Amino acid sequence: MATNLNDYKIIKEGEAEILMHAKNEVFYNKAQVNNRDISIAVLRTFISKRKQEHEANLSKRAKGAPKAPENDSSEMVVEEVDNKTPPEDHKSNGKCELEEEISPDESCTTMDDSVKINEECDADEEKIDHSEGKGQREMKPPRVLEALSASGLRALRYAREIEGIGQVVAVDNDQASVEACRRNIKFNGSVAASKVESHLADARVYMITNPKEFDVVDLDPYGSPSVFLDSAVQSVADGGMLMCTATDMAVLCGGNGEVCYSKYGSYPLRGKYCHEMALRIVLASIESHANRYKRYIVPVLSVQMDFYLRVFVRIYTSASAMKNTPLKLSYVYQCTGCDSFHLQPIGRTIAKNTSVRYLPGYGPVVPQECTDCGKKFNMGGPIWSAPIHDQEWVASILADVKHMKTSYPAYDRISAVLTTISEELPDVPLFLSLHNLCATLKCTSPSAIIFRSAVINAGYRISGTHVNPLGLKSDAPMEVIWDIMRCWVKNHPVKAQPADQPGSIILAKEPVLQANFARAVASLSKAQAKKVARFLPNPERHWGPKLRAGRTITSKHVSLLGQEAINGVLNNHEEDNNEEPKSKKPKTEEDNNTTS
Repeated sequence: MATNLNDYKIIKEGEAEILMHAKNEVFYNKAQVNNRDISIAVLRTFISKRKQEHEANLSKRAKGAPKAPENDSSEMVVEEVDNKTPPEDHKSNGKCELEEEISPDESCTTMDDSVKINEECDADEEKIDHSEGKGQREMKPPRVLEALSASGLRALRYAREIEGIGQVVAVDNDQASVEACRRNIKFNGSVAASKVESHLADARVYMITNPKEFDVVDLDPYGSPSVFLDSAVQSVADGGMLMCTATDMAVLCGGNGEVCYSKYGSYPLRGKYCHEMALRIVLASIESHANRYKRYIVPVLSVQMDFYLRVFVRIYTSASAMKNTPLKLSYVYQCTGCDSFHLQPIGRTIAKNTSVRYLPGYGPVVPQECTDCGKKFNMGGPIWSAPIHDQEWVASILADVKHMKTSYPAYDRISAVLTTISEELPDVPLFLSLHNLCATLKCTSPSAIIFRSAVINAGYRISGTHVNPLGLKSDAPMEVIWDIMRCWVKNHPVKAQPADQPGSIILAKEPVLQANFARAVASLSKAQAKKVARFLPNPERHWGPKLRAGRTITSKHVSLLGQEAINGVLNNHEEDNNEEPKSKKPKTEEDNNTTS
């Protein structure tokens, strides 16, 4: 059936074009261009890294295999290789395995079992390239699943813009969305038609019935991804990537702590760092789901921008590496009177010779009352307290984005975010707000450069954060931070406050550390020194979340869509209402003549 283009609006993003109906039948949000652009950049790096890891594995195996005599059988060569190269079951450093997929029941194998697994994987999963007689294994292009496709724009961009990508499967449980996706696939020509396929199915059922089938699984739901995580971690191939979006920021940032706990298994705190804590809550939740299947995650990039967060993690299978999960999780103690916070690791290890014992973490790390201001603590978590970015990946992604800047419609925004992430301290969870510190003490604020210099001169590290332009990450303990602020207040006195106020209690103590506010060389990051833009304004008004597909747009949605968009939609509705169906129109003389 031919499509009447007059009924649709053509929307172009990157190299893909989609047909959007005037009615709100299929969800589309222009603001998610940042999300799609950064996903494409990560996917390009994933394909490149995957290829490098594959070649490194082949090279390692080739070097480990001794040259066999002519009269030796192939079985003897396999046995010698096995003696020199132990099975690589435990990939805790995030390297892509040659897809030696080991089921949960086979996580601990003998040497002979490992050889059999390797031989079966080589036969089933890899094509043999006999060019030049070398017999090198050729890796298949990565398969991608877009679990909640809607219009299919994301899947189409993946297929048309990413070199080396394989099949892209777009799934949605809404009939109108699937029809729109298939229409858009056809509209985008032969390249899209050869790579993208659309299915009407429940994403949860589809993923759980296709275990370890996809190298990349993309979750971008309207709201919380929590109900999809269990099936998603099962659908990703070993060494593959899960890309996940969450837009329920009000829940994740502490607006409804009990709801967050029911969805993600963590209790949020309403500190200035709440958006980064939201990232770490989602990572902890994904890790929890993965652990149920003897799998674990390695985050490569975690971003909070606009009205949502987006995490990119690689998933591996290893029963032994999974035991390290308690070392990567912590509870958070947040003082109710000042900005002091402390982390309580869930687990610890004791190494003796070659053995490692896993034990509960020591605690509590704080007394009942805050040592800085004397107030009580709120406790939240658990959160992911290990690094949320792989800085090598971030550098590669940023380099690719800069090299192909014309390929990204939102280049300015994503390059700014990636630049800021590249300068974050990777091993420091959460952050402080300089303005909040000064608000507690009721003092004038030092400039960020002066405060950074004081921290650096005290022998500690400090950086910004991509989450908040006023946020500061530092490995300095809270005692040092407050000593620096006490020294600042001595030089910039404040008015007297009531004695029971947190600021008065903090300032009543003499500083142990004498702060040095002389400007340090490292007080400015490289991007700041070069005056590179790091935090950009929204490109247009009403840049944010949009209505769920199918909802009727009315005047009450002006805050989301803007007055112009509302007027346009309402005018279209009026025109539709004015054109009554023929069966309801009163008969005219012409109608009577034609029927007679």
